[in-house]
Amino acid sequence: MKDRFAALKDFLTKIPAIEGNIGTGNTKEGLWWLKFRIDISKPVAWQVVQEISFVVNNLSVSEKLPTVFFPVSPPPYLNGGPQEFLSWVIECNHSEFSPDDLQEWLAGRLPNPVDDLNQWVGAWVDE
Repeated sequence: MKDRFAALKDFLTKIPAIEGNIGTGNTKEGLWWLKFRIDISKPVAWQVVQEISFVVNNLSVSEKLPTVFFPVSPPPYLNGGPQEFLSWVIECNHSEFSPDDLQEWLAGRLPNPVDDLNQWVGAWVDE
């Protein structure tokens, strides 16, 4: 059986500062989510957060995607700081919007080529 997240996970792993495994899940209603880490010690990390946030959360006032991008963390007082324990989640709340659909939206709007660090770095980032 084909992994419905394969193309989206492959795409996300090419983005500078995203690293490690990408967790995924589905509900019985067909909704889905994925969880990943962004290395916040990299200068481009917050640019990555901003770009993904724009596409996933606020691309258009009139045509919002059925997705939400947000940070998650276990209790910091029990575990540690954001470098180790801050993760990022994308949730989809519409069963007809697939991970492949999101991959296409991201590919069409994020810096291109997505794995070229120079495309991500703006004048405000010190490398």
